[in-house]
Amino acid sequence: MRTGRTARAGQYVALLAYLVFLAFPFLWLISTAFKPPRELGSLHPTWIPRDPTLANFRQAFDEQPLLHAAFNSLIAALGAALVAVLLATPMAYVMARHRTRLARAATGWVVVSQAFPLVLVIIPLFLVLKNLRLINSMPGLIMVYVVWALPFALWMLVGYVRAVPPELEEAAAVDGAGRLRTLVSVTAPLLAPGIVATAMFAFVTAWNEFFFALVLLKTPEKQTLPVILTHFIGAEGVADLGPLAAAAFLATLPSLVVFALIQRRITGGMLAGAVKN
Repeated sequence: MRTGRTARAGQYVALLAYLVFLAFPFLWLISTAFKPPRELGSLHPTWIPRDPTLANFRQAFDEQPLLHAAFNSLIAALGAALVAVLLATPMAYVMARHRTRLARAATGWVVVSQAFPLVLVIIPLFLVLKNLRLINSMPGLIMVYVVWALPFALWMLVGYVRAVPPELEEAAAVDGAGRLRTLVSVTAPLLAPGIVATAMFAFVTAWNEFFFALVLLKTPEKQTLPVILTHFIGAEGVADLGPLAAAAFLATLPSLVVFALIQRRITGGMLAGAVKN
């Protein structure tokens, strides 16, 4: 008993340390965003600003087109999430219901593709988009985001489809429902939570993406919010720390809100395929 309690206490301590490790950058970001310049340059920084101010937020909006960049990020993220879900849903259904060698090979490729670094794929993607004349365009960026988000979206949806008992579809077929009617009336409503979670995950991935947007978008009016944040760093590498922290805090909020809403659904999608009916 004593050994078990000690082990559990150690687990809780390790979990608490991990949470502190994850929360520290965000808490320090919030603190920095509300500090005046004299506190930012202090040799003895504090967690709570002594004289909190909103000047950093006003300066950030004055110096950079944050709202326009946020709109570009919103368009790219929504477009990528919508297209990725539309493509991944029927593919996931086929892979989950028809477990052939081809389906198993496709599942293995999905897992392997997640190990590819961004630098490895950016040159082929750039050449393809150049031939299609989609460089420096929002449709080209959305296409890249869809390609990057599709494997993980497919993997998530396969777990949700496998969690739907095939007996429900068989019962609908016995009652005279065709394949399309069964998918629309029986399977689709049960997959709705998984589809929503997958779409929101793809949205967050595209919203936070930086590397592809930096390489593919050249004109400032088309750049997304993560790229605009780099403009707060001068030519000599000196950052305008206060406005940068304020802008980064505002850019982080949508991701935190979305993950707070869907974290349970994401966990459910990852574990759904582990249960055998």
